[in-house]
Amino acid sequence: MDVTGKEMVLNRKAMAQKKVDKIKSGLSAFAESKEVSELIRKQLAKEGIAVHEDVTEVGSWFIPGEREVTQ
Repeated sequence: MDVTGKEMVLNRKAMAQKKVDKIKSGLSAFAESKEVSELIRKQLAKEGIAVHEDVTEVGSWFIPGEREVTQ
């Protein structure tokens, strides 16, 4: 529960889709979890969207408009 007393439910698929939409609009997106990063990768591959992915210790940056780089 959060400070309001309500449970917080994170929908990782919805979170990943919002980030994919952001990438499609030409903006970079950051994902902190490996699960969300994988969902983003799968959706980008499905839609044929090329990005550069910069994997760091704290998460992954997805930068649009460059050749896809696999790690």
